[in-house]
Amino acid sequence: EFPFTSKKEKKELIRRANWLYKEVIVEDPEELIAKMPEQIGRQFQGQWAIYACSMTACALCNLIRLYPELQDKYMGNVVRLIDQTNTPTIRYYDTEWWKEDALDSLDGDASHMTYISILAWMIGNYRLAGGDGRYDILHKKLCDTLNRRMLASHDLNLPSFPNGVIFLPDMMFSGLALKDYDLICGKTYHSTISKWLCNLKTYYIEPRTGLLASTIFRNRSLGRVSGAYSGLNTTGLSLLDMQFGEEQMQRLKERLTITFGKYAAIKEYLTKAPKFTFDIDAGPVVYGISPSGTAFALGAATFVGEWELREKLLNTARLAGGNVRYGKYQHYRLADIMLTGEAITLAMRTMVNFDAKEL
Repeated sequence: EFPFTSKKEKKELIRRANWLYKEVIVEDPEELIAKMPEQIGRQFQGQWAIYACSMTACALCNLIRLYPELQDKYMGNVVRLIDQTNTPTIRYYDTEWWKEDALDSLDGDASHMTYISILAWMIGNYRLAGGDGRYDILHKKLCDTLNRRMLASHDLNLPSFPNGVIFLPDMMFSGLALKDYDLICGKTYHSTISKWLCNLKTYYIEPRTGLLASTIFRNRSLGRVSGAYSGLNTTGLSLLDMQFGEEQMQRLKERLTITFGKYAAIKEYLTKAPKFTFDIDAGPVVYGISPSGTAFALGAATFVGEWELREKLLNTARLAGGNVRYGKYQHYRLADIMLTGEAITLAMRTMVNFDAKEL
């Protein structure tokens, strides 16, 4: 059953959004970076900070589209999140990796894929939610740059880091950024997106699981499948190509989903379930369960209308994450140390197919 007509669901989503943008929007971007776990190091703190900004903006834009009366309350916060992301401080992690500023080198050939695609995706969400034209020129420049660099690559994939390794979950944001631009402005990049998706289906399905590979190394070998990466891949593919996404959702359910009663979760590993370990992308893995994988899978479940699975994943989030509620605020207790996880969960939980007939 479509959950967003429920007053209870709406009130909870608003309380979570209130807490989230209060924490993520800061006067000095360094404050946000300092909220990321210190143990992961300054560069990954920067990368997690951009995820916190982008996922919060996505959640707010989704809520505006679900409940248009929230537009006046939330749109200004989306602007602040985009402007906060478009600062040298937030993209410092990317500058350190590539030894040049991403926006000062749009005419160049270095990838900068993760930063450029996420910023472009944020602007696309803003425009789709009814935002004004203040970012139109920047949006076009970012998408043109992504498109040109993808076409210059032999398989239309771009590396996340200078070491040349391709992370397909990161590439989802490139595809989504270009697709959103096409939804707004017409089929500018349709050919690139179609060719890229065809390449993914043809060359990069991991044979043991049927899931899209997580990483592609320089020798073209495929990295291991993981819950965190597969959760994001499945959500991205659902938004880009419904049939492809639904196929991947079935593989995700078969190979990486654990269901126990009214709970469900995504495993981080195919063949092991450590009592506790920490993964830079999955977060704290407890008994093999991937926090990031479970959160990202919410997006695919919501988009394709797998409402029973969505509720079971949310039940697990409530159980594992804990709940804190006071006044007009609500968040998972785990967000006190994993703020980005709260942002991802709210964005994925509201990842509605706005073209679906029931809307």
